[in-house]
Amino acid sequence: MLFRSDPVFRAAFRLIKHANKERLAAHIWQQLDVEVDPASLFDVQVKRIHEYKRQLLNVLHVIARYNRIRDGRDVVPRTVIFSGKAAPGYWMAKQSIRLIHGVADVVNHDPVVGSRLKVVFVPNYSVSNAERIIPACDLSEQISTAGTEASGTGNMKLSLNGALTIGTLDGANVEMRREIGPEHFFIFGLTAPEVTARRAAGYDPLAVYEAEPELARALDMIATGCFSPMARDTFRPLVETLLRRDHYLVLADFADYVACQERVDALFRQPDEWDRAAILNVAGMGAFSSDRTVLDYAREVWGIRR
Repeated sequence: MLFRSDPVFRAAFRLIKHANKERLAAHIWQQLDVEVDPASLFDVQVKRIHEYKRQLLNVLHVIARYNRIRDGRDVVPRTVIFSGKAAPGYWMAKQSIRLIHGVADVVNHDPVVGSRLKVVFVPNYSVSNAERIIPACDLSEQISTAGTEASGTGNMKLSLNGALTIGTLDGANVEMRREIGPEHFFIFGLTAPEVTARRAAGYDPLAVYEAEPELARALDMIATGCFSPMARDTFRPLVETLLRRDHYLVLADFADYVACQERVDALFRQPDEWDRAAILNVAGMGAFSSDRTVLDYAREVWGIRR
């Protein structure tokens, strides 16, 4: 089909995406005084802050990425954008937000890192902020523990606006991957049956920590106050919760998640292939349109024939 191969079409898509990223970058600068590079990969997780949605897994990858940059490794420049709200009394969710801010404060002010990694938490997630963030997204984070996400429409909105998805086989990711094609979808982690089996076998998060040096380094940095220098024990209870319980298998999926993020980097280094995959994501969302849904209901539920 023409839209898949026409360089003029791809160029127009790229210009629109870049314009949306520049618009969001200007908003971030105005609201948060953080300068981000619109040419970097905009990595977005916008959703309610909850343990099963695993913002903590995303944060651990950010810390691992920060360490790789500090160690002199070559990485694709990224702007990691969080937004969402937590229930007032939900301690773990509130700690996750505090940790995101703590990591951002360290990463964004490190001259060694520069523009290769920025972390942003956009406050007061709302329709207006969604209208800025979603069209600017390059990579949509849909990383809930498999078997916990009921459905999912945010992931569809992001994909419809030309974002590629990294996620588990959970919720609407399953149907989206089928429509878009598995080769244009970044899937990682345990499946729902594997999650059940892992728990039944006696999941030991401490053993994962001891076996994964990159993960251990990130958790140790959190626990020892690297991201809370004024109160160094602030996040120690959060780390202890992960090491003792980790009900949502954040640590179990970490290594595969990081490996999947490396595949993301590899594709982003090929702009034409990335744009082709993004355009195919947009096209694949047709199956989830309201027109198709109403027609299916008319035929299958209401028995209406034209």
